[in-house]
Amino acid sequence: MPDKQKTILNDVTLKGTGLHTGKNVIITFKPAKENTGYLFRRVDLDGQPEIKALAENVVETSRSTVLFQNNAAVATVEHVMSAIYGLGIDNLIIEIDGAETPILDGSSKYYTNSLLKAGITEQNAERKYFHITEKVHFENDGTSITALPSDNLSFEVEIDYHSTVLGKQKAVLNSLDEYLTEIAPCKTFVFLKELEILLKNNQIKGGDLSNALVIVEKEFSQKEFDRIADLFNKKHQKYHGRGVLNEEHMTFPNEPARHKLLDLTGDLALAGMRIKGKIKAVKPGHFANTEFVKLLRKQILDAK
Repeated sequence: MPDKQKTILNDVTLKGTGLHTGKNVIITFKPAKENTGYLFRRVDLDGQPEIKALAENVVETSRSTVLFQNNAAVATVEHVMSAIYGLGIDNLIIEIDGAETPILDGSSKYYTNSLLKAGITEQNAERKYFHITEKVHFENDGTSITALPSDNLSFEVEIDYHSTVLGKQKAVLNSLDEYLTEIAPCKTFVFLKELEILLKNNQIKGGDLSNALVIVEKEFSQKEFDRIADLFNKKHQKYHGRGVLNEEHMTFPNEPARHKLLDLTGDLALAGMRIKGKIKAVKPGHFANTEFVKLLRKQILDAK
């Protein structure tokens, strides 16, 4: 029996802070008609311009995936898109009153929970799949992403930051049926040594210990640790040495690798069609993810 397209039954709204802008934002998910796909709507701008969540609309990938269309942008879309795609939703209107989606707890858990609360319903139209029939490969600067033929969508992600804290990590998702429990709760992460650089580059203004795992790779003094906290206007924490600063917020030992898989799932949603294939990634990031998806997107459009 053919799969049917899906949307949500009811509107659902979340409020939060943008990770990089630090600004409060409201995001509302609304049901969409069959064959709509994923559509962001900037309700804070004149004319409420719409931005299709497609790979050709990606304009920035330095620390998040940013989309731009109709003279409007929306940033850090990967966690939102991952939740939508992971739950098997095909059509959705995403209204937002700012330039960046809320980071919430740094995972996609609150998004999936809200979408489930809204209710997911089948539509009448048949879902279309793009089947990987031959190897598709992207490689750049030590990163590689490969799609291989398979009757099911699955993921295998490996990361290695040459970190004595994280080591080499691997995450596997055999089916999107496991997404909700195995991937959705996994938070983003950052190395402590990166924080000051990111702040100077006008990024992560909304970051704190509740929405990102902080990896402490080298030894710091308590004084230096306090100085970094002051830069972010955060309260001082007791320095415990190398490791994961907020380890109590971790769900899995290999959470960083799982979060990279979460991001990859969200970026894959920009293909504009459900994929059937095995996706293998080594050291993925938003640039590689979206360049890889552009290759898939080209094949999808060529096949129409």
